[in-house]
Amino acid sequence: MICRENSPIPIPIPISEMALETPAWLNLCFVEKILRKSEGDNSIQVIEIFSKPATTKGDGYSSDMIRVTAEFSRDQGDSKITEKKSIIVKISPIAEGIRQDLVELSGIFDVEILMMSDTLDKMNKLLGQEHRLSGKGLYVQNKNPTLLVIEDLAPLGFRMADRLSGLDLAHTILALDGLARFHAASVAICEKEPKQKDMYTKGIFNDQHPLELQNFFVMSLKALADEVANWPGMKKYSEKIAKLTDHIYKIGIDASKLCEDEFNVINHGDFWVNNMLFKYDNDGKPVQHICVDFQNCVYTSPAIDLQYFLSTSPSPDVIENKRDVLLNEYLGVLSATMKQLGCKTQPPTMEELKTTLKRRASYGMIASFLVLPIVLCCKTEVKDLDEMMNSDTFSSPGLKSESYIKLMMKRIPMYDEWGLLDL
Repeated sequence: MICRENSPIPIPIPISEMALETPAWLNLCFVEKILRKSEGDNSIQVIEIFSKPATTKGDGYSSDMIRVTAEFSRDQGDSKITEKKSIIVKISPIAEGIRQDLVELSGIFDVEILMMSDTLDKMNKLLGQEHRLSGKGLYVQNKNPTLLVIEDLAPLGFRMADRLSGLDLAHTILALDGLARFHAASVAICEKEPKQKDMYTKGIFNDQHPLELQNFFVMSLKALADEVANWPGMKKYSEKIAKLTDHIYKIGIDASKLCEDEFNVINHGDFWVNNMLFKYDNDGKPVQHICVDFQNCVYTSPAIDLQYFLSTSPSPDVIENKRDVLLNEYLGVLSATMKQLGCKTQPPTMEELKTTLKRRASYGMIASFLVLPIVLCCKTEVKDLDEMMNSDTFSSPGLKSESYIKLMMKRIPMYDEWGLLDL
């Protein structure tokens, strides 16, 4: 039995369709507290809640997410009305394992709390509702457990695109427009509050991160080198990749390093197809883009987000044939938005953008080596982080995917030609 808070006698309250994963504390009293705070209305009384996991295995999230739909009453004038609202409860991993260790030791959940409760809120206000970058943060709890409650974007028509086929040109352009606005708004915020730059210094690659995270990169690359050895005509590349394994994390640190004399922004830090949602018109055309998951935000060159996204998310056809169109789109929206927001900082020229992308090309290579296999892994073979790293031999099923092999047979010789496989 769950009792209503402040009730003089225990009143049994129904809970329907609770997922097995739903923790005991996620009850009516808890949801009522969140709704009262986020809606600014203490007359709210939760009648019933329905809960289910908000993500599926293979979505690639480091946190646990539960979608809670609440039916509640509230005062309106002299009468009570009944409403329904859906929220996402994002929880730092509770189950013991590698994923929990990584999240706790790296502090990435704290980064997202900071982003959602401060920086993003300010960025969204600058851009306005039409171009908002994220869902609203509704509630933060800093311990026992650490969690974040976020607006559920699904009822507004937002959904994930298909990671396996890659984003077509329309989706890719919308995503880059969103990224350009994200970067532009971050420049405006950092001009007003320079301390914001110092709030996001870690990202994915940082020598303060735990050894377990670095081990993931080392083990992933070793598994790739072993696979590439079996691909026709690729043995010489396999040997070069194998020699990179112990250095790969340091290469990532160097590629993402902040250079004060460059154009810099707050990067999303993990900008790939599963960390964004799209809204569609009646003809199925994507018309709006929004970002999710802000655990790896980092202040440095925008080349980090661009290399990561372009190496993992557009379809092969788009990235191979439309690269200049995409860079023009990004830079055009970045420059226009910075101007509109009254930024004093000058945006980069196309030549400067291409130079920094080239200098940080190894960041895109690392994304192709380690993130793309997760993107292209068939949904029936997906493993979570604990399964990948807990077995005697590291296993990333996506490395055997036909689409991944086909792509990398083209990309690996190109990386070698650029000198990226040489120590």
